[in-house]
Amino acid sequence: MQGPSTTPAAATRADPVRAIAAFMRGFSLEATRPTAREVAALAEVLPGGTRVYVSAVPGRSAAESIAIAVRLKAVGLEPVPHLAVRNFATLALIDDFLARLTAEAGVRCVLVIAGDRDPPAGELRSALDVIDGALLHRRGIVEIGLAGYPDGHPRITEQELDLALKKKIDAAETLGLSIHIVTQFCFRPAAIVAWLAKLHEFGIEHPVRIGLAGPTSVATLMRYASRCGVRALAQGLAHHAGLARELFAMWAPDGFVSALAQARGSGALKPHFFSFGGLLPTARWAQAVAQGRVTLESGQRFRVDPAG
Repeated sequence: MQGPSTTPAAATRADPVRAIAAFMRGFSLEATRPTAREVAALAEVLPGGTRVYVSAVPGRSAAESIAIAVRLKAVGLEPVPHLAVRNFATLALIDDFLARLTAEAGVRCVLVIAGDRDPPAGELRSALDVIDGALLHRRGIVEIGLAGYPDGHPRITEQELDLALKKKIDAAETLGLSIHIVTQFCFRPAAIVAWLAKLHEFGIEHPVRIGLAGPTSVATLMRYASRCGVRALAQGLAHHAGLARELFAMWAPDGFVSALAQARGSGALKPHFFSFGGLLPTARWAQAVAQGRVTLESGQRFRVDPAG
C-alpha cells in the first residue's frame, strides 16, 4: 500500500532552502542613481529580464530617469521607472515623459506614486490624477505598480491608505491595466502577513512585491528608515538583529525572507530589495539566495555561501 503522495508545492514548503529559493526567484531591485558601470555590472549578476525600479528623486530631471531606463534595457534588464506625480507641473509633461520612456527604453510598466515633493510642482496631487484617465494606456503602458504600506504611513491614516489603494485599483482595472503592489520596506514580518490578509479580505488578489532592505550596516538602515518614516524601527530592528549596541554591525534580511517564504501561500508574492548598502552587493546577495546557495542557521536565519 502506497503512502500519501507529496505535491511539488508541499515538498517545497517542507524543505526550507527550496522554499527560500522559490520565493526569491523573480525578485526585483530598487535603484536610485546607477552609473553606466553599475548597470553593466548588474547585467553580469542578474538573470535577463530582472525588474529594476528606478526611484524618483526630487529635483532629478526626467531626462536622467529616461537615460537610466535606456541603459537598463540595453543590457537586458527590465526598467520600471517611478512616476512621481507631484514632481510634474502638468499632465503634458507626464505625457512627454511616458512617450520617451516607451519609445526610447521600451518601458511597459511604471510604478505610479504621488511622491514626496511638498509643495508639488503643479496642480497634480495624487497617483489617481494620472491613473484615472487614458494617458497611461495611450502611451503603451500595460502594467502599473501601486504603493503599499504594511507598517502604515507617517502622514496618512490607515483608513485613507486603504481607500486610496482601492480607488487606484478600480481605476486601473477599468482601463484594463495589469496591476501589482510594491510595499514600503518593513521590519515586522507579522505586520506584513497581517496586511496581506487584509488585502485578501478586501478581495485584492493582485501580485505583491514585498519591500525589504538589502544587506547594509544597521546604522545606515536606521538612517534610511527614519527618513522614510518607517515606525517601530529602533526597538524592532535591534531586537530582531540582536544588535542593540552594535550600530555598525551588518544587517541582512535573511530572517524576513525565511518567514515570508513559508507564509507566502498563493505564490503571487515576491521580494523587492532596497539597496541601501549598494546596488551590486544587494544584487549579488539576492541572486545567491535565489540560487539556493544558503546554509540554515538557528531560528529562521541563514548565511549566504560563496560561489563554488
